[in-house]
Amino acid sequence: MTSNRATSAGLPNVLLTHGLLIVFVILAIGPILTVIMNSFKTTQGIFTGPFVPPTAETFNLQGYENVFKRGEFFLNYQNSLIVTIATTLLVIVLATAAAWALTEYKVRIAPLLAGFFIIGIMLPIRLGTVPILKTMISWGIIDTLLALILVYTAMTLPLAVALMMTYFRSVPTELKEAARIDGAGEFRTLGIAVPIVRPGIAAVASITMLPVWNDLWFPLILAPSRENQTVTLGVQQFVGQFQSDYPALLAALTLGAVPLILLFTVFSRQFIQGLSAGYGK
Repeated sequence: MTSNRATSAGLPNVLLTHGLLIVFVILAIGPILTVIMNSFKTTQGIFTGPFVPPTAETFNLQGYENVFKRGEFFLNYQNSLIVTIATTLLVIVLATAAAWALTEYKVRIAPLLAGFFIIGIMLPIRLGTVPILKTMISWGIIDTLLALILVYTAMTLPLAVALMMTYFRSVPTELKEAARIDGAGEFRTLGIAVPIVRPGIAAVASITMLPVWNDLWFPLILAPSRENQTVTLGVQQFVGQFQSDYPALLAALTLGAVPLILLFTVFSRQFIQGLSAGYGK
């Protein structure tokens, strides 16, 4: 009887919570769906019924045709893929090695180095745009994808190292000691520990890919030429050039947003589980 009363009393709270979540989902997804839906319409269809799905009279792919004729989205996608994949791999390898060293080797300088990584999380890298630009010019790699890869790696590495350190601390000491007693070297011992910290690696990959793909600042500063433009920069310049062509404008915005939505959809579980588990350790 008491259990039924408690359930009845908690039902309004559950309904209220789910109702608020549904409202927030609509507010978050609604504008995205509206842009995607209107990208398949004629200009007249966009203005006469912006919230109405495309019909036989309003459906039109001319916007996407104009985008691929006037823009260079295939090249932009290729550049974004190269930068994102290369940065993610570099961050995973470097963060894993650095976190392993900082947690395993009890040297005096280890806490100081860990502190530097924590400071790197708090300081926004965009404050150093001018020194970064001068460095890339002096190295002769300005307006190249390599410049973007190096900057994004440095930008993401502090958080990745801090996150991986929490996971390596959870690896049982007995496992590592048993591996060393059996004659395993440091690389072999690290290889034994890596499967245990796979959720952390997935979280690192997630927090690296999403900001890198979506960034506009550094592509605009370090790689502005047409052959090195990323998707975000290509969309931004296309929007500036064809503001009166609304179907093409919405099609360009859709092409820029869809990959980011897919990335977040695929890796959202790893992102949330990895971060929550890492910070909870």
